[in-house]
Amino acid sequence: MASGDLIKRYLLKIIEETKALQKGSFTLSSGKKSKYYFDGRKVTLSPAGAFLTSKKIFDLIRHLDIDAIGGPTIGADPIVAAVVLISHLAGKPISGFIIRNDVKKHGTQKTIEGNLPFGGKVVIVDDTLTTGQSILKAIKEVKKENCQVVKIIVLLDRQEGGSEKLREKGYDLSAIFIANEAGEIYPG
Repeated sequence: MASGDLIKRYLLKIIEETKALQKGSFTLSSGKKSKYYFDGRKVTLSPAGAFLTSKKIFDLIRHLDIDAIGGPTIGADPIVAAVVLISHLAGKPISGFIIRNDVKKHGTQKTIEGNLPFGGKVVIVDDTLTTGQSILKAIKEVKKENCQVVKIIVLLDRQEGGSEKLREKGYDLSAIFIANEAGEIYPG
C-alpha cells in the first residue's frame, strides 16, 4: 500500500474520531441545504489530523515550483500553518498566507495576511469545496498581487459543482477526499 493511501486511511479514521462529519439538516455557507456537514477544522486542528493533512498536501506539492501556499480564512488557516511547518522540516520551506473575507479595518488594512510574494507562484488550499466561490474569491485576491495559481487542493470535495467550475477555468485541482450527496466519504 502506498504511503499516500495509508495517510488517507488514517485521515478517514480521524474524520470519524473527531466527528467531523455530521448528519442532519444544514445550511452551508453557499446557502445550499445539505443532509450532512463536514467540519474540516475538527480534522486539521487535531494533532494527528494536522500532521497527516499537511503531509499529504506537502507530498502533492513538494515537486512544484511554488513560492507560497494559502487560502481563504478560516478553513485554510490550520492547513496553511501545518504545511508551512512540514515544508520547513523537510528542508523545502514554503511561505504561507491567509486571505481575509473582508479588508482589515485597522493597522495595514490588508486582505491578504502573511507572506505572499508579488508575482509569485502559489497553491490555494481549503478544507471543503462546494460551489467554489470562496476559492474563486481567493484566486481573485492573489491575482491582484500578480500571482499565478499553480494548484488547488481541498481536503473534501462535496461534488456540488465547485470542482467542475474550477477545472473549466483551467485550474489543476486535487481533492484528498470526495463525498457523495448522502455524505459518504471516499478517497479522492
